[in-house]
Amino acid sequence: MSDRRNVYFYYKKEEGLLEKINSIIEFAKNHDFNVVEDPALANIIVSIGGDGAFLQAVRKTNFRSDCLYAGIGIDETISLYCDFHIDDQDKMITAITESQIEVRKYPVIEVKIDDSTTFKCLNECSIRSSIIKTFVIDVFIDALHFETFRGDGMLIATPTGSTAYNKSVNGAVVDPMIPCIQVSEIASLNNNLYRTLGSSFILSDKRKLLLKIVQDGNDYPIIGMDNEALSIRNVKQLEYTLSDQPIKTVKLKDNSYWEKVKRTFL
Repeated sequence: MSDRRNVYFYYKKEEGLLEKINSIIEFAKNHDFNVVEDPALANIIVSIGGDGAFLQAVRKTNFRSDCLYAGIGIDETISLYCDFHIDDQDKMITAITESQIEVRKYPVIEVKIDDSTTFKCLNECSIRSSIIKTFVIDVFIDALHFETFRGDGMLIATPTGSTAYNKSVNGAVVDPMIPCIQVSEIASLNNNLYRTLGSSFILSDKRKLLLKIVQDGNDYPIIGMDNEALSIRNVKQLEYTLSDQPIKTVKLKDNSYWEKVKRTFL
């Protein structure tokens, strides 16, 4: 990180936190970091908050692959993206000066909607019915028509996103060192007329997933990208691939992904 000195801080201006946030900013300046107001000028982007703030920081700065992202937590909630805590500046100093940090790459999903608009996701992309009625999706893997889904929706997650919404619908927890996407069903309807795989499945970074929404009157799904909902109506299809530009994050060497998973769930 010696050649990366331009830092942009992403945070919400909450009255009770401003004093601590200003202390972190002064801490950065006192250790020869240049704090910038424009994220385009930064080569380190730091979120202050929880995992939600980290996701927003990545999204609001356009998933930059040419900089480092770091997360600073503000409460005692266990976080998968934040290795530092706002009250523990001594730990930050030690990590920087004694080379206790390393760079990790996290996979990112690219989603193309109706062959036009493209979005990225660090955790997941969900597509759900917006009314109290199941809707139908034709699922294609590469050029193969794999299945026809009927139910509440589908969830496509990254490995780091596998511990979030994906886990709550019984998806697998995936090592982020495996470049892949996971596809999980949300309340699928399986009977003698309708049949799906009925379990999550994982696709390699070389695969393309295509979801075609059957236009049967339920044509206005809710599409969630990480912790945001998109206001796009009358969607006909979504195409998913794994981006060839992962984001780079600053992690403590003694705080691996699986150590965080253990602390969070076991």
